[in-house]
Amino acid sequence: MSATSSESWPLRTHHSTFQSLPLSVHLQKGCLSEYKIGQLYMISKHSHEQSDRGEGVEVVQNEPFEDPHHGNGQFTEKRVYLNSKLPSWARAVVPKIFYVTEKAWNYYPYTITGKSCSFLPKFSIHIETKYEDNKGSNDRIFDNEAKDLEREVCFIDIACDEIPERYYKESEDPKHFKSEKTGRGQLREGWRDSHQPIMCSYKLVTVKFEVWGLQTRVEQFVHKVVRDILLIGHRQAFAWVDEWYDMTMDDVREYEKNMHEQTNIKVCNQHSSTVDDIESHAQTST
Repeated sequence: MSATSSESWPLRTHHSTFQSLPLSVHLQKGCLSEYKIGQLYMISKHSHEQSDRGEGVEVVQNEPFEDPHHGNGQFTEKRVYLNSKLPSWARAVVPKIFYVTEKAWNYYPYTITGKSCSFLPKFSIHIETKYEDNKGSNDRIFDNEAKDLEREVCFIDIACDEIPERYYKESEDPKHFKSEKTGRGQLREGWRDSHQPIMCSYKLVTVKFEVWGLQTRVEQFVHKVVRDILLIGHRQAFAWVDEWYDMTMDDVREYEKNMHEQTNIKVCNQHSSTVDDIESHAQTST
């Protein structure tokens, strides 16, 4: 699944994922600007749906941020609680409750996301994302960022690639969904070659787990999880288009704020008294 770099141990695994999306171009709202709203809507709604019984996504910080190189953007920090979603072999070596810290800098159409674990300082995920108005034809898009790395390129097809059965919903299947507002939908095999206009989400995913004996297994598992999340999330962004299509950026930011508040209530009530215990366990483990 994953390709390792040529450097000495500890190794790092790298994936480039290309994900095409069937979005329409308008006179005032092009492909990239349209997807920016759909992406924010999808992330907020998806996080809310996946949060329940003390597990899910807690939003710690979400505010404007300015970078001297990339310009104006948005910084977000989240805690992702997901113990029950781990495989049995992973649950056996982690505390009953733990979280992954996610920090993201969104300078759309370029974003940086970093993830680290509450009790594993030698584990991290780094994702760089670029968006372009093409169908995944720019195979040199990350040459500057990963020129010395050995990479495996993975194309993700939101219509035809299979997702884990437990996440499947016919209403979110691009092969069956038909948008009332845009007329898009019911994508068939080969849609990426025939659908115009089109855009692509390019991601460079780097996973690092510096623990001898578990490194390869964990890194391969993480790459698979990341791929599944990307596939599911972008299927939802497409299938929810009628919900976000008429939104402005102010509208989606207000929606995002409301969803964050509701999601935090679902997650934080369960964990408000356990974060200190988690951090104490992290120090002991280290």
